[in-house]
Amino acid sequence: MTRKIKPYQGPAGGWGALSATTRFVFGSQQPAANIRNLLRANQVKGFDCPGCAWGDEQGKHFSFCENGAKAISWEATTKQVTPAFFRAHSVGKLQRQSDYFLEYQGRLEQPMYLNRERGHYEPISWENAFALIARHLNGLDHPDQLELYTSGRASNEAAYLYQLFGRSFGTNNFPDCSNLCHEASGVALTQAIGVGKGTVTLSDFERADAILVFGQNPGTNHPRMLHSLRNAAHNGTAIVSFNNLKERGLERFADPQSPLEMLTPKDSRISSHYFCPRLGGDMAAVRGMAKLVLEWDAEALKRGKPGLLDRDFIAQHTHGLEDYMATVAATSWQQIEVQSGLSRAELRQAAEVYASAERVICTWAMGITQHKHSVATIREITNLQLLRGQLGRPGAGLCPVRGHSNVQGNRTVGINEQPDAAFLDRLQQHFKQPMPRRPGHNAVAAIQAMLDGEAKVFIALGGNIAAAAPDTPATARALANCDLTVQISTKLNRSHVMAGKEALILPCLGRTEEDVQASGPQFITVEDSFSMVHASQGVAKPKSPHQRSETAIIAGMAQAVLGNKSVDWQALANNYDLIRDHIAATLPGFEQFNERLQQPGGFYLGNSAARYQWQTGNGKANFGSDPLPASLIPEAVTAKAQGMLSTLQTLRSHDQYNTTIYGMDDRYRGVYGQRMVIFMHPDEIKRRGLQEGDWVELIGVWLDDVERKVGGFKVVAYDIPPGDVAAYYPETNPLVPLHSVGDGSHTPTSKSIPILIRKQDAPRII
Repeated sequence: MTRKIKPYQGPAGGWGALSATTRFVFGSQQPAANIRNLLRANQVKGFDCPGCAWGDEQGKHFSFCENGAKAISWEATTKQVTPAFFRAHSVGKLQRQSDYFLEYQGRLEQPMYLNRERGHYEPISWENAFALIARHLNGLDHPDQLELYTSGRASNEAAYLYQLFGRSFGTNNFPDCSNLCHEASGVALTQAIGVGKGTVTLSDFERADAILVFGQNPGTNHPRMLHSLRNAAHNGTAIVSFNNLKERGLERFADPQSPLEMLTPKDSRISSHYFCPRLGGDMAAVRGMAKLVLEWDAEALKRGKPGLLDRDFIAQHTHGLEDYMATVAATSWQQIEVQSGLSRAELRQAAEVYASAERVICTWAMGITQHKHSVATIREITNLQLLRGQLGRPGAGLCPVRGHSNVQGNRTVGINEQPDAAFLDRLQQHFKQPMPRRPGHNAVAAIQAMLDGEAKVFIALGGNIAAAAPDTPATARALANCDLTVQISTKLNRSHVMAGKEALILPCLGRTEEDVQASGPQFITVEDSFSMVHASQGVAKPKSPHQRSETAIIAGMAQAVLGNKSVDWQALANNYDLIRDHIAATLPGFEQFNERLQQPGGFYLGNSAARYQWQTGNGKANFGSDPLPASLIPEAVTAKAQGMLSTLQTLRSHDQYNTTIYGMDDRYRGVYGQRMVIFMHPDEIKRRGLQEGDWVELIGVWLDDVERKVGGFKVVAYDIPPGDVAAYYPETNPLVPLHSVGDGSHTPTSKSIPILIRKQDAPRII
């Protein structure tokens, strides 16, 4: 494996993406099967890609991207983790291996139980595994000693059954991956417009005059979005990007499915304007745009011309404009420019694009949602749209881009630690049993409860919390402190080796595989970022007769723990139509669920805010009036630091999806064969007395007395604001304090970590 830094000069996509996809697919052990799988990805009568939540374009024969192809091929490997592997590898030995090594071993083949005396996992029957879970759960002092974690990969059917199991047991403890990533969007949008989802559909991207992109890197994290942005740019849409790093996918894109762009030097320019604000400076940038729009509106009215604001929309549908205008007026340009890191002239350019467009979409992702003031930032983006009524019209609205393919659907069907009373009332009436009303634990609270010994059993429906969660050593101690940890997984990962006093690994089917139950072949459903619900049916043969569907595993646990309380669990596992009938009876928008799935492409759940139905306390869309943060790094942290602070953001490489690492390259950032790098502006490198290629350690600075430090990072020059740095997770997750969380969202602040950087000797093994 060659380790090098070589700046990437080409566009995103293009031959680079096609070549990487081809190498990954044909370099596997079953290229023909992988190709068949890819042709069924995101197709009617096919399966939904297990990658991102971007919507499907109907009628396309090739509806997958480079990273989707990697995810599908990664899941379809013929390599299996058998009992022989666990006999040869103790848990202690596996703890010393990399995350890449663990997942690269292949698919989990059968249920395994951790024998603590021997330090090895050993085979266990499904019946004995369920009996062990039942013994632990039925021996708890109270239901809230159970934590039920969920990954966004789980289907609507599995997630609904999971929440019904937990609530029938008596708890609302449903920490999930959204708590770690996207929670701020749901909180902010619910406060502002009454629904925590985006208001646009995929077709709106074809109608927009301007698209404002905040804090996201679609070229790596959701590449199919680049097709929508490319088509919009070709239609004359102005695309304004705000992102801390220069990312190739937001600059130039060559569509691998376009002969013209593949056979000629031609590619597509994506962003008409590209701004790099400071980490956490997006709120100030949007505040500056709003300040300009309000100034221009006042000037136009003074001259007797039409104003820029949509006053009819504001008067009829909104509340709080006067307070917001007062807050904007009280915000100085000096504070805006210093905090955003952008000049007034740059913000004027962005505001001019916004003000001149009839239809505007604002879209954002985790670069916005993982800060202390993320909720306030999303409220500010919403404020900007409310000023000109940019909601509920074709080509205009708000678009949070989620991560995993069904993270939004999981929340819709009940994976929520703070469910609303109306949902619990419907469950209680339908299933004729009381539902717990106590608020449950989010992900951070669940980790703390496990650390404190208040939570005794941790069950994970997918995911890899040991690698995904902040403060990695604390998370590992939390899992080890549990009496029982249960991981429902497709492949080996870090959470399996950071296990409780007793531990189970339960192997499940993947999204690409056939799911045949007693009533015949089954399909599941997912909801994308645009509130489209559609069917997904695997096409590949399962790799092992011991693997079970997630739905069947949940039903087996519930039957062992609860008997036939609430429902006949086994009947639901036998026929997923029955689960969908329960969903239809208890969730508005899912009426005639099974019948509506017959429509090609599924059906649209709708969005109340897009219809101007504001499900807020006052029945209006609400302007927020949050002041800008006093500082982007808490003053107490700055005072505690003994040295020059930087702000670190964690991010993915191009050969990575969430915590799954497919390889050691990050092509678009010019990094090959390695992951232990830190991106810094050239001026920042000089200011610190460093040189590109130097080795450094990163020391977290926080208000507690915990030492947080990781080392062995190579300095790489990159186009990023001075004072800000970036590095990959999960390697840098140990630097994120468990209780450094967003106001109102409790999401870890993984995009704004105060650190010190110190030069060190080169690692002995390079």
